This record gives sequence, structure tokens and C-alpha cells, in this order.
Amino acid sequence: MRNSERKRLRNRRVKSRLRSLKKKFLALVAAGKKDDAANALRDVTAALDKAAKTGVVHKATANRAKSRLALRLNQIA
Repeated sequence: MRNSERKRLRNRRVKSRLRSLKKKFLALVAAGKKDDAANALRDVTAALDKAAKTGVVHKATANRAKSRLALRLNQIA
């Protein structure tokens, strides 16, 4: 039970950080700040890769999220 609780808390922290990074990225995209958004995308991508590596999210889920975020960045004129 102690292990499960520790892992649950770690997973919650990681997922919360992922949501925060995505929200920051999407706000930059909405504002049209392409350079800042590109830097934010790099941060989100690294966090997703690390979360997938540690098993917090599935690898395919992380790859799908990275792909969709990259498409959002490329839609900026």
C-alpha cells in the first residue's frame, strides 16, 4: 500500500506538470508567439518523453500528444 501511494502521488505530480506545460504552450500559440511557443514545445516534449519512460503515460499517448502539439505550432502563420 505504501508503494502504491508513493507512485500515485508521483504520477499526480507528473501529470499535473504536463497539464501546466501544455496550457502554457497553448497560451503562447493562441497569442501567436511562435519563438516562445517553440521553446515551450521543447519543454513539453521532454516532459512527455520522461513521463512515458517512467510509465506515467503510455508511449503511444505521449507520441500522439507531441504530434498534435507540433501541428498546433506549425499552424501559426
